[in-house]
Amino acid sequence: MSAIDFVFAGDLVLDEPQPDEWLAGIAPALHAADVAIGHLEVPHTHHAASLRSDVPAPGADPAHVPAIAHAGFDAVSLAGNHIADCGPVGIADTLAALDAAGVAHSGAGMDLAAARRPCIVERGVVDRDPQRIALLSYNCVGPEAAWASTTQAGCAYVRIDTEDGSPVRPTAPLRSANPQSLKAMCDDIVRASAQHTLVIVALHKGIVHTPAVLAPYERAVAHAAIDAGADIVIAHHAHIVRGIERYRGKPIFHGLGNGCVVTRALSPQSNDPARAAWARKREALFGFTPDPDYFLAPFHPHAVNAMLGRVRLLEDGSLRCGFVPVRVDPPGRPRVAGAQEAPGVISYIEEITFAGGLPPIATDFDGECAWIR
Repeated sequence: MSAIDFVFAGDLVLDEPQPDEWLAGIAPALHAADVAIGHLEVPHTHHAASLRSDVPAPGADPAHVPAIAHAGFDAVSLAGNHIADCGPVGIADTLAALDAAGVAHSGAGMDLAAARRPCIVERGVVDRDPQRIALLSYNCVGPEAAWASTTQAGCAYVRIDTEDGSPVRPTAPLRSANPQSLKAMCDDIVRASAQHTLVIVALHKGIVHTPAVLAPYERAVAHAAIDAGADIVIAHHAHIVRGIERYRGKPIFHGLGNGCVVTRALSPQSNDPARAAWARKREALFGFTPDPDYFLAPFHPHAVNAMLGRVRLLEDGSLRCGFVPVRVDPPGRPRVAGAQEAPGVISYIEEITFAGGLPPIATDFDGECAWIR
């Protein structure tokens, strides 16, 4: 078995012009990896928004999808709370654009079977056969209207039951995984692990805009994925990084934060009254005031500390994990952190890992990656 280097980015929202420029600050780290994976947050379509059970995101320009490939991404997860915001047409347009750009994808489809199907990336050779990496993707936060069914386009999901029996949605009191739904995810992982060298599971989960804190269900779902045969678990949705955990020798990135989010849809000054009202409510709900200089990424001030997850599959089959420190510059452009900034980002990740109730971590920084000891 040959070594394989993986890099993982969080949410990608690219609905501003010149997407290549927005991604250029992290592209070198993506290109340096053998496999780079991100999470595509919104549909790429010209179709108007149609999903009304959540605050829908606008569709991004399909012409921006090739920038994802140019930056070095080999695959994206799609199961999230906004992928169905522009309806079945938006999903179909997104899948077509990714296929045309040569970016593999998993987590959304024209029915549930397609959404639950893993995408495959082949790298390296063992006994003349390529090593096959499978990516599975699941939405844990709703809204339920975004979920695929046997007759409806949407995303794959793990139902997280709510404390009060209310419908699953990002702002609901999400408590614990529904056993039947969790088993369906685990069954997918068992099948994938029997057929592929390595299985990566992407979970759209967590409490948005809140430093460090993990929701009650998060570790249990991630652990269940590894117990079923996943080798790496990555997560996104919170728009702020979370801690890193090793479970049974396998890495769990509980929140990769923003990979690259540049959008005017979250601005309190939006021309859309509903979006502007949600932006103001969001700040009140989560108790933060975004820096006005970050008008394309108006998130919690701590979100300027970002990361790319890093995993190396070694020749003996073991996994070494760490992260590439990233800083977000105004108005929302991420870049690999410089030598003066990297120690601060590393300390932040170490601190929130402990503050989130995870086992503490310590790292060794080699000038590029902070490797967890």
